[in-house]
Amino acid sequence: MVSDKVPAMTAGQDDHEDGDPGLARARTSLAWTRTALSFAAVGGVVLKKDVIVGLIILAAVPVIWQVGRLAQDHPSRLKLVTATIVAISLVALAVAVTH
Repeated sequence: MVSDKVPAMTAGQDDHEDGDPGLARARTSLAWTRTALSFAAVGGVVLKKDVIVGLIILAAVPVIWQVGRLAQDHPSRLKLVTATIVAISLVALAVAVTH
């Protein structure tokens, strides 16, 4: 017989990071990888229209991926990661505004 009652969830049951703090690092690594892949895709599309701008975007891909690895391996380098994110975002904004 199936019960009609739904078990009440407590606040701790749904928070997976408390049970395995390594999941946050894995999600961060995946996010950096997705960001690098997104830049590669955009760079490939832009490369068809404007070779120089496309190459600049594609050159940023390994930098983005490596910065993500730095953040994961050495949490103390957060300022470097933040400065790199801001710089890449400003370059992307400049490319978007000028083209």
